[in-house]
Amino acid sequence: MRWPEAIHKELSGAGVRVVGYVPDAGHKRLIELCHTDPNMRAVVLSTEEEGIGLAAGAWLGGQKSALLMQSSGVGNIVNVLGMVRECRFPLVTLVTMRGEQGEFNPWQVPMGQAVRPVLEAMGTVVQYADKAEEVAPIVNAALRLAYNSYASVAVLISQRLIGIKSFQEQAAQ
Repeated sequence: MRWPEAIHKELSGAGVRVVGYVPDAGHKRLIELCHTDPNMRAVVLSTEEEGIGLAAGAWLGGQKSALLMQSSGVGNIVNVLGMVRECRFPLVTLVTMRGEQGEFNPWQVPMGQAVRPVLEAMGTVVQYADKAEEVAPIVNAALRLAYNSYASVAVLISQRLIGIKSFQEQAAQ
């Protein structure tokens, strides 16, 4: 089983019913799985900040949610993470990393390197997966931690797992 399928299985098994996302090539397969799952509602967002409101609303409505984003989107949610911290509702964020080994786009490097310290400074527990076989157990643990203790938990998915792109690959797409 590939890691997107493993994550989907963990989300489904934990009862996640709402998945917010900003379109991202790294999450492409997981997004497709969420869209085709009759028990999940996949919601496309215009900005990552909307995902925090979606997660809060889902929780208030009795539903579990997850937020999918790329590492560059973490910079967009810093202010609204304060709401998560003060209101103490569970938030599970799955972050595909950029700006790591082999990055072709220099604009991705600063936020990619700052993701962990930024999230931790805002009170989010951060886990990191860089091997396919680690993804499912780490996501499972993140879901349990978030929903059992009303915590904000992020799983960072290594750029090595999503695939290292080159400028030539991007230009061809």
